[in-house]
Amino acid sequence: MYVMNADGSSLTNLTNNPAHDVYPLWSPDGTKIAFRSDRDGNNEIYVMDADGSSLTRLTDNPASEWPPSWSPDDTKIAFVSDRDGNHEIYVMDADGSNETNVTNNSSMDVDLAWGSVPVP
Repeated sequence: MYVMNADGSSLTNLTNNPAHDVYPLWSPDGTKIAFRSDRDGNNEIYVMDADGSSLTRLTDNPASEWPPSWSPDDTKIAFVSDRDGNHEIYVMDADGSNETNVTNNSSMDVDLAWGSVPVP
C-alpha cells in the first residue's frame, strides 16, 4: 500500500509485505488507515497510523472479513464477515473490541454506508 501527494510526488510504501493489502480507507480525522489483508493467512481487518506505523490486526476469525468502513466520529469500524455461514455486517470499536453483529438474516448483507437519516 502506498501514499503520495496529490501531484504524484513523495510516493511512500506503507506496507512492505507480499500480502494482499486492499480496500484502504482513511479515518475521517486522517490519522489512521483501515484495510483488509491476508497477511496472516486469512482475510482480516487491520488498522495502522497514516504513516504506516502501529499496524494492528483488529479481527481474528477463520472466516473472511472485508471491507472496513469508519464511522464519521472515528470510534467504530463496520465490516462484512461470512463467519456465520452467510454475509453479515458487524461493527466494532476502532481498537477491535466489542464486535457486534448488526444484521442477522438469511440474505447477503454486504453494502456498508455510515450516515444519518434526515428528519422529515
